[in-house]
Amino acid sequence: MRNNFMFTSESVTPGHPDKLCDQISDAIVDRLLQQDPLARVIAECAVSTGVLFLSVRFDPNAAVDFTQVARRVIDRVGYRQRHFNSKSCTILTSLEELSDSRHNRLDIEQLSDAKIEAIPAKDQATVFGFACNQTPQLMPLPIVMAHQLARYLDADRQQALPYLNPDGKTQVGIEYRDRQPKRIHSVTIIASQAKSIPISLEQLRQDVREQVVFPAFAHQSIQPDEDTRIFINPEGPVISGGPSIHDGLTGRKNGIDTCSEYAKHSSAALSGKDPLRIDRVGAYVARYAAKNVVAAGLAEECEVQLSYTIGLSHPVSIQVEAFDTEQIPEEEIVRRLEQHFDFRPAGIIQKFGLKQIPSRSKDGFYQKLAVYGHMGRTDLELPWEQTDKVSVLQQ
Repeated sequence: MRNNFMFTSESVTPGHPDKLCDQISDAIVDRLLQQDPLARVIAECAVSTGVLFLSVRFDPNAAVDFTQVARRVIDRVGYRQRHFNSKSCTILTSLEELSDSRHNRLDIEQLSDAKIEAIPAKDQATVFGFACNQTPQLMPLPIVMAHQLARYLDADRQQALPYLNPDGKTQVGIEYRDRQPKRIHSVTIIASQAKSIPISLEQLRQDVREQVVFPAFAHQSIQPDEDTRIFINPEGPVISGGPSIHDGLTGRKNGIDTCSEYAKHSSAALSGKDPLRIDRVGAYVARYAAKNVVAAGLAEECEVQLSYTIGLSHPVSIQVEAFDTEQIPEEEIVRRLEQHFDFRPAGIIQKFGLKQIPSRSKDGFYQKLAVYGHMGRTDLELPWEQTDKVSVLQQ
């Protein structure tokens, strides 16, 4: 295991085509669950210049205008360009009603333990959760900083820098010493600009540096130094951006959704799936377990791996990797996780209340996860970010 290295992470703004698709997919999940918390849904989206494709398999007990949901997301993200906007964008749909199964209409959040045991995983999945002590969020520093930059970039697009378009990308490189962040090696921002508002590349770079980069790092424990390399549109202007220059697809930014490859993640998409899909909620409970291990002081870094097979409710394998930072044997950490955490699909849903959350907000819940990551969020009250298992893990 290397102790000294450099690691980069990236994030994107809500207008990135992949993230636009994630938001539309999760907005559909929200809308269905708001109408019927017991609904099942799988929603996938693809976008290109002037056209958007929706594939939705859903529970027929809810009625949703899927194209209207998509158009609202496009407009909220900020795409009002001539070649791509919510009014003129062509939307193609492939809709299929899911047939009822014996678990489709069960109110999982009211089930007894015996009935939870009887609900197996419906898919094979190996999921991962990670936590470390690099930041207050117990997340790796590079992805936290990349998300922070992306937030500032999008906020300034709406306020101080109106000539920017919704599509943007950020990247932060961090030098590590003894597996702890030491300094900021580099910062990269790709910002797209509107064709209708002419502005020089030099002016854009100056504006982004002053309005985005410096404020984003103002309250960070590690600041850019005189040797930090800052790149803003290093390959030149990016005109229009978004679907006009690159396509988008649901589930293509798994690294941004998790820890940006600092730790393992499943290849399965997190967005566009109802809570009964184990590849989504399994990732949430794995993060919950890893975060509580680190918060309890049992390790400075912790990666939890859960492997599920079709037909069984419990994971067939629970593994922990602490990267030589554990205070007790990894086998003992696994034993405590097995004792104090419910990793069964229905148990996860019941613990986190995942079917009821969207109905508590008219703006939904899952759509908010589709940008700036599903893990380590401080702007949302995410049940898997709680550290309520610290005391039992320490015993």
